[in-house]
Amino acid sequence: MKKLSSLLLVLGSLVAMPSFADDSQALQDKLSTLKSFKAQFKQNVTDGEGQLVMQGQGNIALQQPLMIRWQQTNPDDTLFVSNGDKTYYFDSFAEQVTIMKTSGLIDSTPFILLTSKDPAQWEKYSVIATDLGFSITPNKGVESQVEQLDITFADNEQGLAKLVVKDNSGQLSAFTFSNAQVNTELDKTTFEFTPPAGVEIDDQSNGE
Repeated sequence: MKKLSSLLLVLGSLVAMPSFADDSQALQDKLSTLKSFKAQFKQNVTDGEGQLVMQGQGNIALQQPLMIRWQQTNPDDTLFVSNGDKTYYFDSFAEQVTIMKTSGLIDSTPFILLTSKDPAQWEKYSVIATDLGFSITPNKGVESQVEQLDITFADNEQGLAKLVVKDNSGQLSAFTFSNAQVNTELDKTTFEFTPPAGVEIDDQSNGE
C-alpha cells in the first residue's frame, strides 16, 4: 500500500486568492487543448536534503475525461489504470489489485486535474503561473499528501515536458517525458483493465 500511496501523490493532488483565478483558467485552457497524451518517462526521487533516493522509468497515457494509464516498469512493475469511473492499481510483485472510484482520487492528488474539467474539483486547488509553467497547491481544508505539483509544458506548447511533485515530507518526485504523442487517437483498450486470475482484489469502490 505504501507504493500505492506514493503513486497517488503523483496522480492524486483556504480559498484561492482572486489574483490566482486567471492563472487557474490559463492552465485549464491549456490543458483543454490536450485531448490525449502518450509518452515515456524517467523518474528521479530526492529527499528533503536533495539526496537521490530512487530512479525509475515507465510510460503514461492520458485522455479526457479522467482516463489515465500509468505504468512503471522499473524499479518495480506496477500499473495504474482509470477508465473515468473506476481506477485499478496492480502490483504484480504483491499479486494484488486495488479498485477505487476515480472521483474520490481528486482529494488525494492534483494529478487528476490534468484530465478533469470539473469546476468543483479545480476550486479545491490554487494555481500560480511560474517561469517554467504552473504550480498547483491544495487549498486549506483539502486533505492531500501533495504539497505542490509543478507542471512544465513542452517548448512547442504541445504536451507535457515535466512534472515535479512535492509531498508533505519534503520529498520531490520529478518525471521527465520523452517520445511524446499529442492528440493522437488512443485505442480504447488502453484504459481498460481486467484483474489477472488468482490475484488478491481489494475493492474500495463500494462494490459499484
